[in-house]
Amino acid sequence: MMELDEADGAAHEVAPVWAVFADLMSGLLGAFVLILLGVLVVQMDLVASLESEIEKRRIEEQRRMALEKALAVPLAAGRITVSDGRIGISGSVLFAVNSDQLRPEGRQLLRSLVHPLRVYLGERNEMLMVSGFTDDKPITSANHRFEDNLELSAQRALNVTRALIEEGMPSGQVFAAAFGAEQPVASNANEKGRALNRRVEMAPVPRAPHGAKGTGGAPS
Repeated sequence: MMELDEADGAAHEVAPVWAVFADLMSGLLGAFVLILLGVLVVQMDLVASLESEIEKRRIEEQRRMALEKALAVPLAAGRITVSDGRIGISGSVLFAVNSDQLRPEGRQLLRSLVHPLRVYLGERNEMLMVSGFTDDKPITSANHRFEDNLELSAQRALNVTRALIEEGMPSGQVFAAAFGAEQPVASNANEKGRALNRRVEMAPVPRAPHGAKGTGGAPS
């Protein structure tokens, strides 16, 4: 009889242990499931992000190819460059040093760009931003027209913009921006680099949504 009582006591002692063990395993299983779900969510976010980046690059590549196709003739002639969707024109082609007056050959080049750019922009409902850049050498004291490089780059961008409009670009499709000596593409330590930095760039940009308010961007 005592042996039966001792066996019942041992069984009662073992039962709580198994209950605790079962609760522990349930908790561990629940934690594992939560971790697994978290990992799956992260993986899904990464896949979606990767797919979005791939699609973005595909669209950018299509835009680049379309722009290069539209400007195939001046590109082949080496009169312009296209890099990351920006059309580059050497400042020496358009202007003399420290001048904002368009050279005749520069005007002719701009005239040749108007039609393909109008078609390209019209197909995508985009605008053209014309940006002026200079090297970092100060304006010469003999040139009293411009206070600094920023003012010179602004006037050059405006003159290119006006020339494009005069040659047939709709005024609502183009606007000007100035950067002065900021954003150089080469070193200003030598003349070769400074010549590269004296440039005008044109870049297609999306139109602002109708009714959008802001202080910058294209003119209204």
